[in-house]
Amino acid sequence: MRVKAKAYNGCNVMYDEELPYDSEVGDEELEALLAKRYQEMLARAREAELRKKRLEEEARRQEILRAILTPEARERLANIKLVRPEIAKAVEDRLIALALQGRITRPLTDEELRDILAEIYEKTRREFRISIREK
Repeated sequence: MRVKAKAYNGCNVMYDEELPYDSEVGDEELEALLAKRYQEMLARAREAELRKKRLEEEARRQEILRAILTPEARERLANIKLVRPEIAKAVEDRLIALALQGRITRPLTDEELRDILAEIYEKTRREFRISIREK
């Protein structure tokens, strides 16, 4: 015997699902099974929503960067992102903040981006001192 159950997929569309029903399985077990499946589907829907929001935010960031950087500067930033993603993210965040404040009125050139990168490098650079002590 099979039982039809109503459930929602990640897109909030109701569908019928046939669940195996053994005559020895009690109603409370069936309810627990249905509740478990419902919670799993809710978790998948939440994950999909978070993924969608992240993608939309990244697309918005890229659109702003496309507007405020020349193609050469975007290429340099992409190369830096491959080698030092944390530095590239810091530069992107700073440029986007400046653009949203209205302090960037024209696309930045590669030369100007290099100046910004040098400034950030000076702030984040760590000096290592190695001393060898002989006994």
